[in-house]
Parts: sequence; structure tokens; C-alpha cells
Amino acid sequence: MDPLIITATPNTCWLKPEVGYPRTPESIAEEASLCRQRGAAVFHIHGEGQWPQVIGAIRSASDIIIQCGMSSITLQERIEVFEHKSDMISIILNHHDEAFAQVDCNVLHTKEELAEYARTCDRYGVRPEFEVWHTGSIWNLNHLISRGLLSQPYITTLFFGWPGGTWSPPTVEEYLYRRRQMPEGSAMTVSIMHEEQMTILVAAIMHGDNVRVGTEDYPFDRNGRLRETHELVEEIAGISRSLGRDVATPAQARKILAIRNSGGKGE
Repeated sequence: MDPLIITATPNTCWLKPEVGYPRTPESIAEEASLCRQRGAAVFHIHGEGQWPQVIGAIRSASDIIIQCGMSSITLQERIEVFEHKSDMISIILNHHDEAFAQVDCNVLHTKEELAEYARTCDRYGVRPEFEVWHTGSIWNLNHLISRGLLSQPYITTLFFGWPGGTWSPPTVEEYLYRRRQMPEGSAMTVSIMHEEQMTILVAAIMHGDNVRVGTEDYPFDRNGRLRETHELVEEIAGISRSLGRDVATPAQARKILAIRNSGGKGE
């Protein structure tokens, strides 16, 4: 079994918007370093209109893998992510339909848009990370594969319990069902927005998949206490090691995910 790849998400807490998170390039880079020290190999960040500064600051501070999120906005609005050579970019495989505490998100993403994303990723050398919200997402992923637009491993994140029209049950049964539908060659990460988070993340660890934790996903530890993202990373890393599965470094994760080896400052 490959070591566990932990993705850290120190962003807006959609469930509890009052929860704080780093917003300046400097504070984001500091959190990236803390997450890296605690066991994260991937850093999922929103940038909030500061992509060049945020990517540069993280690279200067750490060798953590940079994954740029906000898949709800258009490719054109995210072109700086490609120009500044982020390691990965998040791409939703289906319609955005989410209902959060203070924000509703409802955006259509076509197969043509997905194909253009795939071609742009190839042109700039940025690896796509595909968001899989239900089995229809998997149909679209297979469509891109059948057109020869993607190379293995197919980097994916499976979402459970996120409220809205793309909601799916946050249960181990739903996780196991969906992972069985995934194409061969998929590298899967699991994201849970629900109090059942830990139960499903442990199942993912035991089945050889990867996990995503942070204020964006679910800001509480297994005892229900509000925590910062690097603390949540430390908790899941400790659980994985206690289960006998090592935690991947960014260098190991780059090899597993076939990401070009151009990370920032080593630690």
C-alpha cells in the first residue's frame, strides 16, 4: 500500500463561516509550512484573487504540493494558476450545486469546458485534480479518458456529505460503492463534510485511498473540538500511522501522482 497522501484545506469554512483561516500570502505560506510539518503533502488553496503572490509565497516556504481550488469559476478567471505553474488545479466533473450556510453555488460545467481544461493542463504542465461528486461525475471522467485527454494516474477527490443538489450520503457504504465505479488507474482522495468524517476517512486509509482535511471540509477533530487545519492534519496523520500506514512526503506524493518534480523549498 502506498503511503497516505494528506491534502490540507485551510480555506473558508462553508459550514461555519465565522471560523478563521489564513488570507494573506504570508499567513497562507506559514500555514502551508505547518501543514507540511504535521504530515500534509498537498495544500489545497483558494488564493482569493492573489494567485501569483500565494503560489510564490508557498513555494518560497515549503516543498508542499500546491493544488489551486475554486473550481466554480471559469478557466479564464484561473489562467494565472497555469501561468504561475501551480502543481495541480481542481476541476469539478459535474454541475456545481451546493447550499452552504451563507452561500448557494449553482454553476453549469459542460463537457466542452472539461475538455478545454484537460488540454490547458497538458499545455502548461499542470496536473488536473478531478472532483467526483456522484457517479455522473465518473461518466464524464471516462468520457475524457476515452478521448485520450488524460494520463494515468487520474487524480481525483470523492466528495460526501456536502450539502446541496450534488449531496451524497456520508457513509462508508456510499464511499465503497462509488470507489468501485472509478476507472482503473485512479488515485483517489476522500473529502467529508459531516460529523461522520473520521469513520469514512479511516475506511479510506484502510482501503489504500487518500484523505483531505481542513477548515474547508470539516473544522472539528474527532472529539468535536474546533481546530486549525494543521492540527487536523496532525490528527489524521497520527491515526494513519497507528493503523500501520505511513504518511507520504511531498516528494513521495509527486512520484505517486506523476507530478513534475519542481517543488519549492525543501524541509
